[in-house]
Amino acid sequence: MITIGILIFPQVEELDFVAPFEVLSYSNKISPDSTRVLLIAENSDPIEAFNGMKVIPHTTLATCPSLDIIVVPGGKGRLAAMRNTAITEFIRAQSHHAKFTASVCTGALILAAAGLLANKKATTYHTAFDELRTYTVDVLTQKVVQDGRIITSAGVSSGIELGLYLLKLLFGASMAQEVADKIEYSINVEQI
Repeated sequence: MITIGILIFPQVEELDFVAPFEVLSYSNKISPDSTRVLLIAENSDPIEAFNGMKVIPHTTLATCPSLDIIVVPGGKGRLAAMRNTAITEFIRAQSHHAKFTASVCTGALILAAAGLLANKKATTYHTAFDELRTYTVDVLTQKVVQDGRIITSAGVSSGIELGLYLLKLLFGASMAQEVADKIEYSINVEQI
């Protein structure tokens, strides 16, 4: 079973974390016990996301198990998350042993603040390209960009493509395409 952690924080953009959560969890309907997807926060208090959704995390930074994949979403709350050393240190520590470290939207800027994107190719939300470049990142305008073990995805709904891309890497294109078809998302996974 692949253990995947999705970081959440106050004012996180809902679709940034819900989209990959849904896609990565859906694999269990096709191949039971293929993934375990956890929402991770600094503490166990409910998190209020940008549009008002309240979410209770599964685990905290301190109690989180070792992850195979860590996903970092963005949103307005990323500004505080970028300055939060507990969050950036957690991301750095998990990324050392994770198979992949990924981001959705402006979550790429949190990865950059954690020191993981310097001199790498990456993408983010289109209005944040210039800000990401200040971290010496080669910014690409693709929906999903992989540079080694770092995978970034563009704005908001790109979390769906990120989830499918990760499923393709982990379980093959056939599984990823089946998930896309089951959630009625029109895409050829071979093209992401």
